[in-house]
Amino acid sequence: MKTIRSPSAMTTWSDQLHREGVVIGLVPTMGALHDGHRALIRTGRRQCDALVVSIFVNPTQFAPTEDLASYPRPIEQDRELCRTEGVDVCFEPAAGAMYPKGFQTLVTVPAIARRWEGQSRPHHFAGVATVVTKLFNVVRPGLAFFGQKDYQQCGVVRQLVKDLNFPIRIVVCPTVREQDGLAMSSRNVFLSTEDRRIAPIFFHALQAGRQAIENGLSEAASVEALMRKVIGGEPAIRIDYLAVCDPTTLEPLINIDRPAVILGAVRLGSVRLIDNVHARSTHGSRQHRQGLAARED
Repeated sequence: MKTIRSPSAMTTWSDQLHREGVVIGLVPTMGALHDGHRALIRTGRRQCDALVVSIFVNPTQFAPTEDLASYPRPIEQDRELCRTEGVDVCFEPAAGAMYPKGFQTLVTVPAIARRWEGQSRPHHFAGVATVVTKLFNVVRPGLAFFGQKDYQQCGVVRQLVKDLNFPIRIVVCPTVREQDGLAMSSRNVFLSTEDRRIAPIFFHALQAGRQAIENGLSEAASVEALMRKVIGGEPAIRIDYLAVCDPTTLEPLINIDRPAVILGAVRLGSVRLIDNVHARSTHGSRQHRQGLAARED
């Protein structure tokens, strides 16, 4: 496995493989790799001829009050996981290499980024979109692999690829969970023992919302109230948002008459957790069947 730190050296490596007809895959990460990243890497390894994992804690997606300085950076463990999984290149640029003196450009995806994470973390998605654009230009992958846990981020990246005509296929892989349902995240290491015990209640609330929708509850406000009630039994969890949304636009639904995604973010102590689940409305299915029957009549 090669370690490359220079963006120009990374592009030189990729260009050589492109001339040989090699399909390159990219798994963009901020390091502190866990089994969720491992699943992305394994998917990429199966689908690509050569695989790059970028390890870069991107400063532009952190607000001044957020945890940039304390974000975990176990680089030797990360390299060993990549080596074990057959990664071809770990791309580990320094912040100064990605954002040299005089850097001014930001990439924004205004509509899909304006709610939820975009509202809670106003600087976040401009930083994400900018660094992803730079990684795509430097690594030049044919495929890039992202986890569903960061659902809104996946939507931002898909829109970016579409709008900027990147010849890249975005592959979104299912969320990997602990046995008790907690979505794997690099920030989970910061949960205290007690907070870690409580944390799965967040996922249980999302599951309760999904089950209610699939049982026929069609008012988004009622679903959201149900999820808040599940979490409300544990005062240590502070809700940032819980919302039933259109899975493509991420606009909130009022009446759930189509497939939906439930998005949520909560805080436990100093740790902020995000998660999501898909739900299929039986109400929408009934309406669809009724419409077909009416047309046949």
